[in-house]
Amino acid sequence: MAAANGVELRPHIKTHKIPEFAVEQRKAGSKGITVAKVSEAEVMAEQGIDDIFIAYPIVVPSKIDRVIALAKQNRISVGVDNVEGARALSKKAEEANLRLQVRLEIDTGLKRTGISPDDVLEAGRAVSQLPGVELNGIFTFKGAVLRGEATTDLEAAGREEGWIMVEAANRLRSAGIDIRHVSVGSSPTAPFAAAVKGVTEIRPGTYIFNDRMLLRMGVCEREDIAAKVRVTVISVPSPFRAVIDGGSKTFATDVQPGKPPLFMEGFGEIVGHPDAVLERMNEEHGIIVSTAPHGLNIGDTLDIIPNHICSTVNLHNAVWLKEDGQWRQIPVSARGMLA
Repeated sequence: MAAANGVELRPHIKTHKIPEFAVEQRKAGSKGITVAKVSEAEVMAEQGIDDIFIAYPIVVPSKIDRVIALAKQNRISVGVDNVEGARALSKKAEEANLRLQVRLEIDTGLKRTGISPDDVLEAGRAVSQLPGVELNGIFTFKGAVLRGEATTDLEAAGREEGWIMVEAANRLRSAGIDIRHVSVGSSPTAPFAAAVKGVTEIRPGTYIFNDRMLLRMGVCEREDIAAKVRVTVISVPSPFRAVIDGGSKTFATDVQPGKPPLFMEGFGEIVGHPDAVLERMNEEHGIIVSTAPHGLNIGDTLDIIPNHICSTVNLHNAVWLKEDGQWRQIPVSARGMLA
């Protein structure tokens, strides 16, 4: 899809956090990778991934030192969304006699980090004039948001994302700032944002595994879901209730049931049991309720598709990969990287 639209693919590894999978993504044609943490970048760089975009404002001096160390050996770009943070990067880069590549983050509707599109010219001019840094692009993360509200109209959301960013890039270029990278696109919106003329790069992450959220959005088919959590039934209090050995330390809770616009039931889809819902969780227990007798017995194993796979993977030390009919365990090397 990236090739068909003439854009570069720079997948976000926050979904899998596994260097082996990042290497496979590079072999398949990705330009480089995206990370959210300096520590994730360090893990990936140790395994030979040398083109990394840290899509996050790095402002802590000790973290900037680590970015500088990485940039001496690798192609590193860093996100900025304010002049103060850019100045801190500039000072450290100058001290290291380095020209650090930076990208300016723009808020296209998610209301998280990023400057307002109205302020892009002022911020872009200020950052571009700093010594030791080179403003080479702009980026955003909007996801399934349209006009500032959650939506299931992914095409409209993606096209809005692309248009806002291309217009911002053109304003900066008109001011003499060389914007080479216009980087957009979550897994839901990437196909549509990529089609906007002037977009140069997409950064989807979840697509490598897919999850229940993307299934509900219509981004993937059921057979495209690669990652599931396997649990065991440990208690059967009634024909309509069962308890599994997976709770909030096993399944992500950031995508809550019943919330718009998807209104999902429970914390995951229990494969093969359409009447059963993973209704609630404690730390170590998952409580399944069913509108019909569930037929489950103690010791049964279940596969559950989590609502959000990215946060779920980060709760686990390893994944099991089925390859040529054989199972192989792979460590999630970049999990738990907080710094």
